Amino acid sequence: MEDTLTIALWATNIEPALNGLPAWAAGIDAMLARAAADGAALLAMPELVTSQWLSFAPALAPTEELSWLAAQEAAALDLLRPLVAKHGVVLLAGTTPHGLGGGRFANRANILYPDGRHLVQDKMALTPSERDPEAWNLTPGGKVQVLKLGPWRFAVVICLDIELPALSSRLAPLDLDFILVPSMTRLASGNARVFGCAKARAVELMTVVAAVGCVGERPLSGAAHSNTSGASVFLPCEEALGFLGLGPSTGIVTGDHGPGPYLLCRDLPLGFVRGLRRNGAEVWPGAWSAAHLTIEDMA
Repeated sequence: MEDTLTIALWATNIEPALNGLPAWAAGIDAMLARAAADGAALLAMPELVTSQWLSFAPALAPTEELSWLAAQEAAALDLLRPLVAKHGVVLLAGTTPHGLGGGRFANRANILYPDGRHLVQDKMALTPSERDPEAWNLTPGGKVQVLKLGPWRFAVVICLDIELPALSSRLAPLDLDFILVPSMTRLASGNARVFGCAKARAVELMTVVAAVGCVGERPLSGAAHSNTSGASVFLPCEEALGFLGLGPSTGIVTGDHGPGPYLLCRDLPLGFVRGLRRNGAEVWPGAWSAAHLTIEDMA
């Protein structure tokens, strides 16, 4: 079995205006070609990367944006499927609003495989702006999907979801080889929360975590919305992995004059980390549960 995996992370610049879905797909086509040439098995894009579609939307009230974006999803995926097959690279196509029926919408990640498989993951914990009945009023997901890429087990954990220790404790027994974290963060503080917690999850779960966020400004709900992020890989803090748990990174970016930072993450040591997780980490106690503990409140 191959012991490593090469992936690419695209911190997509969503600021440039588009004239339609074909222009959006053309940019992804170019990035898939780059990832394929680099030997990457997977290309990951950020959360709500499809908000760039609002650059060619008609005039919309904040409460109309979700339904308009969700209505474009099927056509967008139809454009992407042949590109994924052509380049032979799995695509995490970021996330997009997805219609659930009855006026409800999920924040959904679409994962497209070259063999035609299409898997999804919905965001489970929503920010205040994603629960605003006067603008974007999303519905939380209730299921974690364990996915496969070759021999590797992975999950997609969207933005705020990676910050929740309660979710981490549910992931611990799943023997995940890596986690992808698509995110959208307006400020450096939000990026620090998501990426800092992604690093913590790499330690807690003895796995590899790759986070990627949008950059650039795109108005949402009628107001300017800047994006501060980048792309980074985090590893368990083990001597054999360089002590500090830090993999490749773009650093923090607020804007970009091109398509956005592209990070090639070559030969991620998934097999070695799997060995540590199963037997050999310095101090990791395994998928430890605190269910047996008694809490004594002495306050």
